[in-house]
Amino acid sequence: MQVRTIAQWVVAALLLSGCNTLQGKPDHIFGIWGGSHAGIDFVGGMGDVQFDCASGTIDDPVYPTPDGSFSVKGTYRTGTAGPVKVGQFFRSQEAKFIGQIAKSPEKGAPRLMTLHVALEDGTEIGPFTLTEGTPPHLTRCL
Repeated sequence: MQVRTIAQWVVAALLLSGCNTLQGKPDHIFGIWGGSHAGIDFVGGMGDVQFDCASGTIDDPVYPTPDGSFSVKGTYRTGTAGPVKVGQFFRSQEAKFIGQIAKSPEKGAPRLMTLHVALEDGTEIGPFTLTEGTPPHLTRCL
């Protein structure tokens, strides 16, 4: 009986030791990042991207390297001026979202992200400067 009790305590200790990692911030990017002509809303590390006349998705969690750089796959969809018509289709293509997150100049200050988008057809969009915790400033298509 005593061996079983010891084994239960060992298993419980091992399980609880893993809980320590949940206390820190996640390594992936989260929250709203916005600036002129672009913005990203990160949920679970993945992102919903908005541009003036387009939108997109970041399909993988964004884990910046120690220097703040990242490169992730996603999609880019062109938009059009005016209201969306029933049955209207938008061109969508694969995209690579490439960025750099700068460390905050002051403690507690929002971080800045420089974002470039490389489309599968060879078109490059950006750079955009996005600020953590700031909504985007978009000018919709006319």
